[in-house]
Amino acid sequence: MGNTKLDYVVIGGAQAGLAMGYHLQQINKNFLVVDGEEEIGASWLNRWDSLKLFTSTEYNHLPGLKFDAPKGHYPTKFEVANYFKTYVKKFNIPVQLNTLITAVRKTDKGFSVAHKDGVIQANNVIIATGPFHIPYTPPCHTKVSDRILQMHSNYYKEVSQLQEGDALVVGGGDSGYQILNELSKDKSRTVYFSGDTTVKSIPQQFLGKTIWWWFTFIGFLSYTKYSWIGKKINASKQPVIGTDVKEILSRENVIPVGRTKDALKEEIIFESKKISSIKNIIWSTGYRPNFKWIEGLELDANNYPKNYRGVSNIEGLYFIGLPWMYTRGSATLGGVSKDAIYLAKTISEQS
Repeated sequence: MGNTKLDYVVIGGAQAGLAMGYHLQQINKNFLVVDGEEEIGASWLNRWDSLKLFTSTEYNHLPGLKFDAPKGHYPTKFEVANYFKTYVKKFNIPVQLNTLITAVRKTDKGFSVAHKDGVIQANNVIIATGPFHIPYTPPCHTKVSDRILQMHSNYYKEVSQLQEGDALVVGGGDSGYQILNELSKDKSRTVYFSGDTTVKSIPQQFLGKTIWWWFTFIGFLSYTKYSWIGKKINASKQPVIGTDVKEILSRENVIPVGRTKDALKEEIIFESKKISSIKNIIWSTGYRPNFKWIEGLELDANNYPKNYRGVSNIEGLYFIGLPWMYTRGSATLGGVSKDAIYLAKTISEQS
C-alpha cells in the first residue's frame, strides 16, 4: 500500500476499527484497517485465558452482524476473537496486519502514516487503538528481587505461569479482582491483595435480567460525558461487575494488605506491614495512554486526545473507542456502534 492514496486509514483492528470499517464501506469510502498484531482479535487473545465479558451476547453486536451465541451467554475472549474474524470475512473488510504505526503527520496533501515497512498516504485518519496502551507498573517494582516473579496483568494468562509460593495481586479493578479470584482458588497458596477493599460489586443478573438490561432500562449507558449525571458517574468509583468481591476477600488464604508503598529486594512494604514471603506479583495497575506518535495532537489533562465525539483538533483526524468518548459505553464492544454511526454521519456530511 506504499504509494496508494486512500480516503481513510483506520488504525486499530479490534471492535472500534471494525465498526468504523463497516460504516466506511456503507458510504463507499476507499479505506484500509491496519493493526500491529499478527491476527484479528489478538488484543483479546493476549489477555488471561479465563477472561469473560461482563456483557451478555445481546449487548455485544457490532453493526450488521449479531454475535452468534445464545442470549444471556457471557462470551470468552476466544469467542470474541472468532467473532471479529467472522466479521472481517463476512464484510470483506480490508485489513493489513503486522503493521505497527509509528507516526501520523498532517501534510499539505492529507496524512502521512508511517510504519516500519514504509508510509501509507491517506486523506483522513481514524485512530481506533482503544484505551489500553502502555501497561503501568509502579516505580517500586524496580526494587523487587529478581527471585520474585513479576508481571503486569497484560501478560498474565493462567496460574501455571507462577512459581510456587505466595502471591501478591496489586490493583482493585475488574481485572485485579478476577485474577485474585483465580489465584486464590488454590487454597494451598496465600494470596496478598493490595487494592481497594471497599469497592462495590454488582451481579451480572438481577431479578431475571442482566445488569446491562437494567443499565439500558434506566438510561445509565445513555448519559453523555457532558451531562451532570454523566460527570457524576465518570467521577465516581466504578463497581466490579460479576465478581463477588466480599466472597473473595472472605477466603482464608486472601489477605488484604493496603496500599503497596515500597520494596527492598524480597521485602515488600505495605501500609501496615512488611512481607518477605511473596514469590509472585501480578501488577493489575492499569494502563497509560500513548498518543505521542500523532504530530500536533492536543491532549487533555488525562493525556487523552481532545475531541468532540471523535472529531479532533486536526482536520481529517478522528478517534473512536476511547473511554468515555461520549458515554459510559464508548469503549465497550456493544457501545462502540453508536459512536461509529455518529462519526460515519459526520464524515459523510463533510465529504
